[in-house]
Amino acid sequence: MNKPDNLKMHTVDLAAEKFTKIAELFPNAITETIDENGVVVRAVDPDILQHEINTHVLSGKEERYQFTWPDKHKSILLVNAPIAAALRPCREESVNFNTTENLYIEGDNLDVLKLLRETYLNRAKMIYIDPPYNTGNDFLYEDNFTQNESGFFIRDGQYNDEGNRMARNLDSNGRFHTDWLNMIYPRLRIVRDLLNEEGVIFISIGDNEINNLRKICDEIFGYENFVSCIIWEKRYSPQNAVQWFSEAHDYILIYAKFKNNWQPNLLNRSDEMNARYRNLDNDPRGDWKPENASAQAGHGTPSQFYELVSPNGKIYQPPNGRCWVYTKIKMQEMIEDNRIWFGSDGNSAPAIKRFLSEVKQGVACQTIWKYDDVGHNQEGKKEIKSIFPEAVPFETPKPTRLIKRMLQLCTNCNDNDIILDFFSGSATTAHAVMQLNAEDSGNRKFIMVQIPEVCDENSEAYKAGYKNICEIGKERIRRAGRKIIEESPLTRADLDIGFRVLKLDSSNMKDVYYTPEEHAQMGFDLDGFTDNIKPDRTEEDLLFQVMLELGVPLSAKISHESGVWNVSNGYLIALTRTPFRGQFKRPVAH
Repeated sequence: MNKPDNLKMHTVDLAAEKFTKIAELFPNAITETIDENGVVVRAVDPDILQHEINTHVLSGKEERYQFTWPDKHKSILLVNAPIAAALRPCREESVNFNTTENLYIEGDNLDVLKLLRETYLNRAKMIYIDPPYNTGNDFLYEDNFTQNESGFFIRDGQYNDEGNRMARNLDSNGRFHTDWLNMIYPRLRIVRDLLNEEGVIFISIGDNEINNLRKICDEIFGYENFVSCIIWEKRYSPQNAVQWFSEAHDYILIYAKFKNNWQPNLLNRSDEMNARYRNLDNDPRGDWKPENASAQAGHGTPSQFYELVSPNGKIYQPPNGRCWVYTKIKMQEMIEDNRIWFGSDGNSAPAIKRFLSEVKQGVACQTIWKYDDVGHNQEGKKEIKSIFPEAVPFETPKPTRLIKRMLQLCTNCNDNDIILDFFSGSATTAHAVMQLNAEDSGNRKFIMVQIPEVCDENSEAYKAGYKNICEIGKERIRRAGRKIIEESPLTRADLDIGFRVLKLDSSNMKDVYYTPEEHAQMGFDLDGFTDNIKPDRTEEDLLFQVMLELGVPLSAKISHESGVWNVSNGYLIALTRTPFRGQFKRPVAH
């Protein structure tokens, strides 16, 4: 394996890359201006660029179709802005750290998604998110950034006084919709890059933001890639203590990365559907059901109007206003092949025998999902209660059957599909992935991302000892995994019920803007980082940062023996050198 020229120690500056490409193509559009801090900076002249790339130039005042809101340009800036951060492994909170291919990542999902963007580019088969519905009392992520003179974006305070980066968005807020849009937009922009060519995203949402979310997704994924808007029946009984109507549904938006590349799987046929098929005449082709042999006359041709003679000589005419489904020649072939049923006594009106073995072994998914089929909020709450008998940490968790329906539509048991949920919450998605793998011997892998939002001190969860949502989510996966192993008769010995915990933190380097190319002959030898590595970081912390730099999956198998870190069966080798200040040993990768 060739040595990389350098380690960036920060995410890619997409804005700078795009600026360089524009400068190469249209050098006449590059100019200089003074920014808000009075500093002269290079910029793109939009007027010149429009003349270069448009057949018709749009002026600032000309009407056009667009969807915008205050600070949208800042949301776009967040998408492209680089960050200097790291994901630090936490073995003690993980399950089967060395063998699992599942990930649980703690941290602000915008930062995490940026770190994942290169390593997991075009790799996720399915993304599901259940973001804040913006009902007037939700917590939204605070995405305030500052930019220092070196050009890298940093947080102006990693967490607030309550220990998280979230603030309540009251409906009295004058920026009520704006703040929600600024929160969701950059995250969706980034995750589109993570979807593979056949990838699909499912987004749960309520009435408050469904219209805005449709417009955002049309812009990010393309209107042509809109698949459907599902109506999910989330309640099974009406609520009478309401002012207008009892709300019984939520929405689930579905967008494909490329709709032409994606075809949803058929859903399993129910026992009720199959019960309609019987074998009344012991036909060797198996069970069948009778279907009408006539069709509406208005759609027929002259060849479909005739007298039908049964094997016992009885003559039948098509019913009034109808014709036969088949022409006379085709009908005779069907009779000779024992595919037309005239009743057990041979004197009944003809019917087509539709064999179960010849129908699609599945049914197309409908756009209304009934709670009988996919569960409801109360079912989700009961599931949580069965896992956490000591407390009910979430009031309206999604039922696992709902997520399993999505998995059944767009993943396959033998494809090692990656499923991402970056608003993990109660970790229902992880539970559903493990459950479905147990049922169909699948190999799906999950990546859960959740900010460690602090639990209210008055909540059941806090009183039960859970300080933040991540603690609940990780414990739910642990307990659900054990329960699946105990209860499922189909569970394989190699079923992956583990997960590798990674925690978002600041860069492993003291100087977050340091890049190795500034030091001669450093290559991939980290000796030169001695004065820059933070004293509380371990060699495994550095190893995972190297893995991100090289695009090695964070779920890759890792072994450590005799001072050698072996990642993914030799794809990356890191050698231990002399201890640094007695706290860790610096790895050198080859």
